[in-house]
Amino acid sequence: MRQKIIPRPEARRLGERLRGQGQRIVFANGCFDLLHVGHVRYLEAARRQGDVLVVGINGDESVRVLKGKGRPLLPAVARAELVAALRAVHYVIIFDELTAEKLLHELRPHVHCKGTDYSAESVPEREAVKGWGGEVMIVGDPKSHSTRDLIARIAAAGNAQPTPEASVEIPDEPSPGLGKRP
Repeated sequence: MRQKIIPRPEARRLGERLRGQGQRIVFANGCFDLLHVGHVRYLEAARRQGDVLVVGINGDESVRVLKGKGRPLLPAVARAELVAALRAVHYVIIFDELTAEKLLHELRPHVHCKGTDYSAESVPEREAVKGWGGEVMIVGDPKSHSTRDLIARIAAAGNAQPTPEASVEIPDEPSPGLGKRP
């Protein structure tokens, strides 16, 4: 998967190479701090808009600024590797700015996809993308998933007392045929 992660200085060359091959480049971006089904659906929908999907991952400092204290949960390199493991994703590039505008200028994709928590008018990079004739598209399922809500649910579950039906007894000896414990 690491071969899918492209160093930031290579973004311009990647875009030139893909356009030279006649590929329709799609770009999607986000923090992807705790990968969930909404992220997967967003990236799969983005991938359907062209031939090659390039995903921009916000760097650690920009995630701290955008999401607040305690974030990111995972470092950018780990988040990039997780996103690169998805079948829909062809390339991943980590960027440190608060918006993807500079990276978009370097890559110059045909389509810039954002999730359904945006409207075409609220995409911060829309004017830049339109400047070279690119399209802005809103893709993915309705925004009913969020990393923030997932973190809150995990934290609440960690504070809950286990119930008897949630407890699992682990025998001292394994079941026959499963081998011995070390």
